[in-house]
Amino acid sequence: MTTVDHFFDMTTAPMRIGAVRLKVRDLDAVSTFYQMALGLSAVATSDHRVTLGVGSSPLLVLEGDSSLSPLDPRQAGLFHTAFLMPTRSDLARWVAHVAEARVPLQGASDHIVSEAIYLADPEGNGIEVYADRPVSAWLGEAGEIQMSTDPLDLPGLLQSAEGTEWSGFPNNGSIGHVHLQVGGTAEADAFYRDVLGLDIAARYPGASFYGSGGYHHQLAGNIWNSRRVGKRPEGMAGLDAVEILVRSPNDLAAIAARAESAGNASITDTNGLTLHDPWGTAITLRT
Repeated sequence: MTTVDHFFDMTTAPMRIGAVRLKVRDLDAVSTFYQMALGLSAVATSDHRVTLGVGSSPLLVLEGDSSLSPLDPRQAGLFHTAFLMPTRSDLARWVAHVAEARVPLQGASDHIVSEAIYLADPEGNGIEVYADRPVSAWLGEAGEIQMSTDPLDLPGLLQSAEGTEWSGFPNNGSIGHVHLQVGGTAEADAFYRDVLGLDIAARYPGASFYGSGGYHHQLAGNIWNSRRVGKRPEGMAGLDAVEILVRSPNDLAAIAARAESAGNASITDTNGLTLHDPWGTAITLRT
């Protein structure tokens, strides 16, 4: 069990992110970017699909289709996929790597719970690369999770690299969370909290952060670019599905029952239980 004096152990959470699936127009260009910029490796390849990850563990599935329309950043879908570095030193080494490789960055923030760097892939899919702080740093006097967006101490971060160089995505790195663009936070809460059973760990103006097992968020939804939008248009590049790993078969069965009670259509197959949020994003849950 995670205590407040330690870093959060994602494997103890009832639910955590597995892999993210993106639909892309230029499979070669996008796959090359993630391998170069993030150090992911090809786990499996076919004519129209590349699965990237670390070792044999898939993190990102890219499905290529040149007929897709370009990503519209005002639609519901992906805000960013957040890749979690195991340590602050890993994050520092990665920052030095992308600086040397001249990968364009879009921002950097201190969120109290974490230190984060932001960028995008060649088709505009948002990316966050971050390292958590110890759980004790997250909590306010009443035990609540505190989050903010403050300037990042980049020189201090880089010093933690301790003179060592980036050698690829760390073996124990993962996707820590996925941040979504949604049409309304109330509707998002009704799905991600009430159906999936995630906790609302924190709120921002126009955003809800959904956590499991005491984590600051495995999922989030905001309306900053997508207020009041409906379902994503068919045939558009961008987010296709998010995989959630569920520790307990009983929890998965309870999610299925809540989905049925809420009238949310589901599909159960060899991949697990697949639901769709109000904006058409597929959420596949499996043990």
